[in-house]
Amino acid sequence: MSLAYLPEHADNARLALDLAEREAAHLAYTHRTLYALPIDLAWVRSLPEREDLAEKIDAFIGRFGRLQDHIGDKLLPRFSALVGAQPKSLLDVLAYAERMGWLESAEEFIGARKLRNLLVHEYMSSEELFFEALQSADPATKMLLDVVARIQNYAKQIGLRHD
Repeated sequence: MSLAYLPEHADNARLALDLAEREAAHLAYTHRTLYALPIDLAWVRSLPEREDLAEKIDAFIGRFGRLQDHIGDKLLPRFSALVGAQPKSLLDVLAYAERMGWLESAEEFIGARKLRNLLVHEYMSSEELFFEALQSADPATKMLLDVVARIQNYAKQIGLRHD
C-alpha cells in the first residue's frame, strides 16, 4: 500500500483549504460585482464622492489581500507538507507549487503580492496608479481563484476530500 499523503498533515491541509474556499467565494463575489462596473479613470476619480463604490473597493482590496496572504502563508505550505515537502521560504513554496501544478507561475503570484501593496497604498494617493492597479487586479484575482481550484482538485485526486 502506498500513501498519497502524510496523514499527520491532513487536518491542517483541510483547514487551510476550507478557509481558502470561503475566502475565494467572497473575493469572487466582490470581483464579479466590481468588474461589472465601467471602471475607468473618471470612475476612479469619482470614488471620494461615492461612498458605496469606496466601500466596494475596500471590500475587494481586503479580500484580495487576505486570500493572497492565506495562499502563500498557509494553503501552499500546508499542502507541501502534506506530500512530504518542507520548503523553507516563500520562494521555495512557490517554486514547489509551480512544479506540482498548483500554481501556473510563481512570478505571477509574486506580482499579485506587489499588486496588493499598490492597491492598498495608491488607493488614496494616486488616481492613475490606482487605476492601473485595478486593471492588473482583474487577472491577478482570476489567478488566485485558479490556485484554490487547483488545490481543490488535487485534494480530491489524492482522496483528502470526497465532496
